Amino acid sequence: MPHPLVIQLRFTRSEFMRGLRGLKDADARRRIEPMNCIAWNVGHLAWQEQEYFLRLGQDSVLLPEIRRAFAYGSPASTPALADVMAAWQQITAAADPWLDTLTTEMLVERFEQDGQPIDRRRGDRLQRTIYHYWFHTGENAAIRQALGHRRLPQFVGSIDTEAPYSPELPPP
Repeated sequence: MPHPLVIQLRFTRSEFMRGLRGLKDADARRRIEPMNCIAWNVGHLAWQEQEYFLRLGQDSVLLPEIRRAFAYGSPASTPALADVMAAWQQITAAADPWLDTLTTEMLVERFEQDGQPIDRRRGDRLQRTIYHYWFHTGENAAIRQALGHRRLPQFVGSIDTEAPYSPELPPP
């Protein structure tokens, strides 16, 4: 069974995707400045997952173009929604097997880069990713409302059944 934080991440991802249902490419590319467009936000979260869970977690960069186009501080762009969705799906699928291995003990360890521990622990980066998704979920909802979209999600989905509170996994 995955660690409770990994279950929360997966629920958060599903809520992020729920907020994109019915979104057309043209609207996903529309930018209401100073915000980025929704498609850029998808690419940006793919970048974060690739950085934390592939590069730092597995010493792998699956899609170097995602690093160039969607890193924090990258210039705004209006990519095709299908392209960033495909990248997001590929990166999250590659991250999931590694995420499934995480234990509480591993989450309090620091990631390493070039053989040296870096500033934050694995669990810190996992939580940062979860909160980052929620930030952009809200931003995307605001963009969609500004574009006149109706019948959008109104509140968090089925968290009680899909990602209920768990203080910790029982010992093996």
